[in-house]
Amino acid sequence: MRKTNEQTLADVLKQLVVVMKLKNNLTKVKIESLWAEKMGKTIADYTSNLSIRDKVLYVTIDSASLRSQLHYSREKIKDLLNDTIGEVYLKEVIFN
Repeated sequence: MRKTNEQTLADVLKQLVVVMKLKNNLTKVKIESLWAEKMGKTIADYTSNLSIRDKVLYVTIDSASLRSQLHYSREKIKDLLNDTIGEVYLKEVIFN
């Protein structure tokens, strides 16, 4: 009798992510792609660069007044992005 080794595709992909140590990079890409969706078109238009290093999101905003306004909402933005990806990943959001 043959032994079956059936797994769902989702389970295989999750194992692949763990084995290949891709989780961190996938989370970064997911956050960067969610930025425009969650922050809206206006803010996305003024955003010139997004980068994540050591679980800190660095955002370059071209408008000084918008940067100042967003500075006061850093915790809310961090929580929104973390909630959207379903885990506590970001420690901080810094606007440049």
